[in-house]
Amino acid sequence: MKREAALSIVAEFVKNENLIKHMLAVEAAMRAYANKYGEDPDYWALPGLLHDFDWEIHPTLEQHPQDGAPILRERGVPEEVIRCIQSHAPHTGVPREKAIDYALYAVDELTGLITACALVRPSRSLHDLTAKSVKGKWKDKAFAAGVNREDIERGAKELGVDLTEHITTVIEAMRTIAPQLGLAGTVTQ
Repeated sequence: MKREAALSIVAEFVKNENLIKHMLAVEAAMRAYANKYGEDPDYWALPGLLHDFDWEIHPTLEQHPQDGAPILRERGVPEEVIRCIQSHAPHTGVPREKAIDYALYAVDELTGLITACALVRPSRSLHDLTAKSVKGKWKDKAFAAGVNREDIERGAKELGVDLTEHITTVIEAMRTIAPQLGLAGTVTQ
């Protein structure tokens, strides 16, 4: 499946601009991990881009992402990508088995925390954000309270990467699309 086909699925089902930005951030992080592991970045990007495509039509854990799977099948999404999407949500019972599964789970929540950290910086930019800054905000449970820090820690551990290295990898990935995320801010490199 080509990215354009995945983007058409996103356009069909997702209207919330912030949700689209989240999906783009996860896609970028998945590309980074594919490159790191010598895998196909275009293929690994697909579950990142599509993982929350059904959230607006299935906004409960009883429905998301499992009720989105038939829609993805109808649109020709590869079964491995669908399975990966299912495995990113622990409540589905679909186990994470492959590196692509571990990566999606590991980057999903983290992109949200990184976005929140960038938005409260004076620059409103990813370009001057560091893992140290993210870890500083990490300790404040009221900050980005909806982000499950335990999931991020578990994801990094399952992926076999140090948490600081993981945060740095995802920040760097998100920097590559900072303008699309609205996080280019006033600092450029």
